[in-house]
Amino acid sequence: MTARLIRFNKPYGVLSQFTAEGKWQGLKDYIDLPGVYVAGRLDADSEGLLLLTNDGKLQARIADPRFKMEKTYWVQVEGIPQKPALDALRRGVQLNDGPTLPARARLLEPPPAVWARNPPIRERKAIPTAWIELVIREGRNRQVRRMTAAVGHPTLRLIRAAIGPHTLEGLAPGDWAD
Repeated sequence: MTARLIRFNKPYGVLSQFTAEGKWQGLKDYIDLPGVYVAGRLDADSEGLLLLTNDGKLQARIADPRFKMEKTYWVQVEGIPQKPALDALRRGVQLNDGPTLPARARLLEPPPAVWARNPPIRERKAIPTAWIELVIREGRNRQVRRMTAAVGHPTLRLIRAAIGPHTLEGLAPGDWAD
């Protein structure tokens, strides 16, 4: 068997599983390939890179936090983060389940050229938004959202741009490639 690695640009509202549940779509609406499985998870309300493979060892290497594969996120947040907030993310922040590992964090100026989200994010006219690039090696439940909230900048939109060397490059939402 030849190992296969699929890059998928998961749209908003799609689960990291093949079967749909409630209001959320499943991967089967986009990918009709027998024998491939998700390597890692991405919440239904998050977008971006999801990897699938037919190789169990590769799946474990990608998904298991012990292997410390970096994950890069583009995060649209409420407000404009200043140096103290970015420094806190870089040091690691205290969450209710313990401190996070230090992250790489920077303001993305200009913002990344990304697709329009359907449905659009909620925006408040009086509060500006900004984009942060956050690179982490952990994968706790809703970690990025909890980290940005902990430094006073709630997440409005979350796009995973890369997992290790694998990126979204060349993939529109709902598209996949080997």
